Amino acid sequence: MASHLRLTPLLFPLLFGLSLIQISDAGGIAIYWGQGGNKGTLIQTCATGRYKYVNIAFLNKFGSGRKPEINLANHCNPASNGCRVVSNGIRYCKRPGVKVMLSIGGGIGSYSLSSAKDAQNTARYLWNNFLGGKSPSRPLGDAIDFAIELGSKKYWNNLAQYLKAYSKPGRSLYLSAAPQCPLPDRFLGAALNTGLFDYVWVQFYNNAQCQYSSGNINRLISSWNRWTNSMKAGKLFLGLSAAPQAAGSGYVPPNVLTSRILPIVKRSSKYGGVMLWSKYYDNRTGYSSRIVRNV
Repeated sequence: MASHLRLTPLLFPLLFGLSLIQISDAGGIAIYWGQGGNKGTLIQTCATGRYKYVNIAFLNKFGSGRKPEINLANHCNPASNGCRVVSNGIRYCKRPGVKVMLSIGGGIGSYSLSSAKDAQNTARYLWNNFLGGKSPSRPLGDAIDFAIELGSKKYWNNLAQYLKAYSKPGRSLYLSAAPQCPLPDRFLGAALNTGLFDYVWVQFYNNAQCQYSSGNINRLISSWNRWTNSMKAGKLFLGLSAAPQAAGSGYVPPNVLTSRILPIVKRSSKYGGVMLWSKYYDNRTGYSSRIVRNV
C-alpha cells in the first residue's frame, strides 16, 4: 500500500455502513478507495459495476492509548457531519451487492496494539463505531480489512479473534487482509494462521522475490502457489498495482495478467479474484476495465 497525500486526521463519530452479503465463489475485483486525488466518489466507484469489493482506506490511528482517527483524504470532514455523504455512498454500493470494508492501517499513520486487552478494546471500538454495535451514529456493517504495515507485529491475531467473536448466526462479521507476498507476512502472519480471514489480497508488488518482472512470471506464480498451499483463509486474491506509478516495482501489464497469469492462478479452488491499488490509479489507466471480463 502507499499514499501520496499528506494525511489530515479526521474526527469521530463517522456514520459508516458496510454491506452484508453472502460470500461468492466467483472471481471479482477488489479496489482500495479513499486515498489519492481525482478518484471519484464512492457512488461513482460502485456505479461502474467493475468492483465486487471496496476497501475504504484508512483508519490509520488507533491502539496503545491513541484516540482513533480516520483519514479519507479530501472526501469529507466528519467534524461537520460531512461524511454522511460517504455513508450514502456505502448504502448505494450495497444495492447491487458490492461488499465494502473499513480498512485499518496503511503505509502512513500511527497505530499498534500493546496487549491482548488493547486488541479487545480496539475490537469493541470498531464494533460499536463502524459495525453492528451501538453508537450515536448508528452504524451498520460487517467487515474489517487489515492493511497492517507499521508499528508492532504483536496482537493482530487477538484483534482478529475478538472481532470474529461478534459474528452471530445469520450475520457474520467478515475479515480481510492485505499481506505482502513474502511468507510469512511479518505483521499479519500470526493473524492469518488463525484461519479467521474470509478474503486475503496478497500484495504481489514492491517485493522483488515474489513479483512479476520484465516478462518473468515465475516468481509471482511460485509465490502464489506457496500461498494457496499454506493459507488457512477463505479466498485468495492477486494483489496488483493499477499503474506503474502506484508501486515501486512489480507492475503487471493487463495483457500479461489476462493471457499468462490468470489462466494459471484461476486453477486454484482458493482463487477469489484480483485486488488493485488503487481507485485513483485505476482511474488513470483503466486497468480494471481491461481485465474485468477475465477475472
